[in-house]
Amino acid sequence: MAEEAGRDIQMDAANLYREETYTDLKAGSLRKLVPVTADGAEDPSREPIYTAVAQVMTPGGVLPLSGEVHGAKTLAEAMAGFPAAIKQALSDLREEMEAMQRERASQIVVPGRNAPPPPPDLLAR
Repeated sequence: MAEEAGRDIQMDAANLYREETYTDLKAGSLRKLVPVTADGAEDPSREPIYTAVAQVMTPGGVLPLSGEVHGAKTLAEAMAGFPAAIKQALSDLREEMEAMQRERASQIVVPGRNAPPPPPDLLAR
Protein backbone atom coordinates (compact mmCIF):
# COMPACT_ATOMS: atom_id res chain seq x y z
CA MET A 1 0.00 0.00 0.00
CA ALA A 2 2.81 2.42 0.87
CA GLU A 3 4.52 1.60 -2.43
CA GLU A 4 1.35 2.52 -4.36
CA ALA A 5 1.13 5.91 -2.62
CA GLY A 6 4.80 6.56 -3.37
CA ARG A 7 4.28 6.11 -7.11
CA ASP A 8 1.84 9.03 -7.24
CA ILE A 9 4.26 11.50 -5.61
CA GLN A 10 6.09 13.64 -8.14
CA MET A 11 7.98 16.91 -7.90
CA ASP A 12 6.68 19.89 -9.87
CA ALA A 13 9.50 20.80 -12.26
CA ALA A 14 7.88 24.20 -12.91
CA ASN A 15 7.94 25.12 -9.21
CA LEU A 16 11.48 24.35 -8.04
CA TYR A 17 13.45 26.45 -5.54
CA ARG A 18 16.99 26.45 -4.16
CA GLU A 19 17.25 27.27 -0.47
CA GLU A 20 19.77 29.72 1.01
CA THR A 21 20.05 30.65 4.69
CA TYR A 22 21.41 33.87 6.21
CA THR A 23 21.88 34.49 9.93
CA ASP A 24 23.35 37.10 12.26
CA LEU A 25 23.79 34.42 14.99
CA LYS A 26 21.71 36.62 17.34
CA ALA A 27 18.17 37.57 16.31
CA GLY A 28 17.45 34.75 13.91
CA SER A 29 17.71 33.68 10.31
CA LEU A 30 16.37 34.54 6.91
CA ARG A 31 15.58 31.70 4.54
CA LYS A 32 15.61 32.59 0.86
CA LEU A 33 13.94 30.33 -1.67
CA VAL A 34 15.47 31.11 -5.05
CA PRO A 35 13.32 30.02 -8.01
CA VAL A 36 15.17 27.69 -10.38
CA THR A 37 14.43 25.83 -13.59
CA ALA A 38 14.51 22.05 -13.87
CA ASP A 39 18.21 22.21 -14.81
CA GLY A 40 19.05 24.22 -11.67
CA ALA A 41 19.56 27.60 -13.34
CA GLU A 42 17.97 30.64 -11.66
CA ASP A 43 14.51 31.45 -12.99
CA PRO A 44 14.27 35.26 -13.37
CA SER A 45 10.56 35.09 -14.25
CA ARG A 46 9.68 34.31 -10.60
CA GLU A 47 10.44 36.27 -7.42
CA PRO A 48 12.40 34.80 -4.49
CA ILE A 49 10.54 33.99 -1.28
CA TYR A 50 12.02 35.17 2.04
CA THR A 51 11.03 33.66 5.39
CA ALA A 52 12.04 35.07 8.79
CA VAL A 53 12.91 32.47 11.43
CA ALA A 54 13.49 33.09 15.15
CA GLN A 55 13.04 31.41 18.53
CA VAL A 56 11.39 32.68 21.70
CA MET A 57 11.83 31.35 25.20
CA THR A 58 8.66 30.24 26.95
CA PRO A 59 8.09 28.58 30.34
CA GLY A 60 7.75 25.33 28.37
CA GLY A 61 11.02 25.79 26.48
CA VAL A 62 12.17 27.19 23.16
CA LEU A 63 9.43 27.89 20.62
CA PRO A 64 10.29 28.34 16.93
CA LEU A 65 8.61 31.15 15.00
CA SER A 66 8.59 31.74 11.28
CA GLY A 67 6.77 34.00 8.88
CA GLU A 68 7.01 35.15 5.31
CA VAL A 69 8.64 38.51 4.64
CA HIS A 70 6.11 39.92 2.17
CA GLY A 71 7.29 41.97 -0.78
CA ALA A 72 11.03 41.49 -0.22
CA LYS A 73 12.98 41.23 -3.46
CA THR A 74 16.48 41.62 -2.00
CA LEU A 75 18.28 40.46 1.12
CA ALA A 76 18.36 44.06 2.41
CA GLU A 77 14.57 44.33 2.04
CA ALA A 78 14.16 40.97 3.79
CA MET A 79 16.33 42.15 6.71
CA ALA A 80 14.23 45.30 6.99
CA GLY A 81 11.05 43.19 6.98
CA PHE A 82 12.36 40.65 9.51
CA PRO A 83 10.93 42.33 12.66
CA ALA A 84 7.44 42.72 11.17
CA ALA A 85 7.38 39.09 9.98
CA ILE A 86 8.38 37.78 13.43
CA LYS A 87 5.89 40.10 15.19
CA GLN A 88 3.14 38.79 12.89
CA ALA A 89 4.17 35.17 13.55
CA LEU A 90 4.05 35.83 17.30
CA SER A 91 0.65 37.51 16.98
CA ASP A 92 -0.68 34.57 14.95
CA LEU A 93 0.63 32.16 17.60
CA ARG A 94 -1.07 34.13 20.38
CA GLU A 95 -4.38 34.10 18.51
CA GLU A 96 -4.09 30.36 17.92
CA MET A 97 -3.33 29.70 21.59
CA GLU A 98 -6.25 31.91 22.72
CA ALA A 99 -8.59 30.05 20.35
CA MET A 100 -7.41 26.72 21.76
CA GLN A 101 -7.98 28.00 25.32
CA ARG A 102 -11.49 29.22 24.42
CA GLU A 103 -12.30 25.89 22.81
CA ARG A 104 -11.03 23.96 25.82
CA ALA A 105 -12.95 26.21 28.23
CA SER A 106 -16.19 25.87 26.28
CA GLN A 107 -16.23 22.09 26.32
CA ILE A 108 -19.20 20.75 28.27
CA VAL A 109 -18.17 18.61 31.20
CA VAL A 110 -20.34 15.51 31.50
CA PRO A 111 -19.81 13.48 34.69
CA GLY A 112 -18.38 10.08 33.94
CA ARG A 113 -17.67 10.77 30.27
CA ASN A 114 -13.91 11.14 30.66
CA ALA A 115 -13.64 9.24 33.92
CA PRO A 116 -11.16 6.39 34.05
CA PRO A 117 -12.67 2.89 33.89
CA PRO A 118 -13.49 1.20 37.20
CA PRO A 119 -10.86 -1.12 38.67
CA PRO A 120 -11.14 -4.74 37.47
CA ASP A 121 -12.01 -6.02 40.97
CA LEU A 122 -15.21 -3.88 40.96
CA LEU A 123 -16.24 -5.28 37.58
CA ALA A 124 -15.95 -8.88 38.84
CA ARG A 125 -18.54 -8.37 41.60
